Amino acid sequence: MASWISMDEACSLLGVRPQTVYAYVSRGKLEVAPDPTDSRRSLYRTEDVAVLTKRKQAGRKHETLAANTLFGAEPSVPTALCTFFKGRPYYQGRDAVDLARSATLEDAAQLLWGAERAVDFSTSTPLQAGRQPGRDAAFTALASLAAVGLSTRGRLTRVLHTEGQALVGQMANAFGARQCPQPLHQRFALGWKQPHRVAELLRTAMVLLADHELTSSAFAARIAASTGASLPACLLAGLTTLSGPLHGDASGRVQALFSEVERLGDDAVLAHYLSTGLPLAGFGHHIYPDGDPRAAALLALFEPPQAIARFIEKVIAMTGLQPNIDVALAALVAHHRLPADAAFGLFATARSVGLLAHSLEQLDVAQVIRPRGRYVGPPPQVLAAG
Repeated sequence: MASWISMDEACSLLGVRPQTVYAYVSRGKLEVAPDPTDSRRSLYRTEDVAVLTKRKQAGRKHETLAANTLFGAEPSVPTALCTFFKGRPYYQGRDAVDLARSATLEDAAQLLWGAERAVDFSTSTPLQAGRQPGRDAAFTALASLAAVGLSTRGRLTRVLHTEGQALVGQMANAFGARQCPQPLHQRFALGWKQPHRVAELLRTAMVLLADHELTSSAFAARIAASTGASLPACLLAGLTTLSGPLHGDASGRVQALFSEVERLGDDAVLAHYLSTGLPLAGFGHHIYPDGDPRAAALLALFEPPQAIARFIEKVIAMTGLQPNIDVALAALVAHHRLPADAAFGLFATARSVGLLAHSLEQLDVAQVIRPRGRYVGPPPQVLAAG
């Protein structure tokens, strides 16, 4: 039978602050339940706290280090693309939030790719006539290119940059950007029939989303690149991983949450989630325990719909968790009535820049990424010699 402890006890055992406990809950690593004696308090599963404590105390044995390397406790791939310093992301040593104040996605790509020439995403194949914009069009087009793509091996970097430009442009076209010789954020605004001020918000959002260190999608793209796969295959490997609801499509979960708020009201939704211990999608981020600076930067540029703004304020007050970039994206889509899949479209297009950067960087390693499994199944059955 499960046992439960208070927030203070959980913090004491784990040696962390309440914000970190909330982050464990949001990531599904710690089960929470309402306190039957006090509806304003929550209790935390003792067994989950014990598991987390044991992981923190684990030694540096080879198998422990190997497992932690794969599951997030210790980065293992050298990269010069993105890092975190004092709670902020940096691209090639430049503050990404500061860069997003004026840079375009093309500027961010030139920086992350180390390209000598200016990047231009407008020279790409238009969306096939009759096909509706969206992720179906994006993944179909990318899969077709991956099926016939050329290996990255033995090709000059500048040639790969040109191919990468076309791939990012193709992604934008597939999500509804207009085909014209304009920066990508303006092409999206034209395709979605939005004014210049919204184009500026799209520009900021995409620069903030261009990369985020060694995410699961970046690792997937690197694995593909290490085998010599084509650039569209590397990008497809990364984007299919990105499409999961616990990664790049998390904004879809936030949009569903906002729909509940519109139907039922913020108090009812918040009471339901907090009383049942369900994590609130889009709030808290394990990289940013004090708040996601990307979300703060984007949310500062527009007023979310009143019901959403009120809900965000109440979640912060009740949980201490700050909104992350997925909340900011979903709020942006709701405020300007962008297409239903616009949040994922922006994320996928912008992050294509980072995924290609990781793929290109991996080519310099010239070694196939091949982790070893640690077998935990039944012992092999050895046949007796006949």
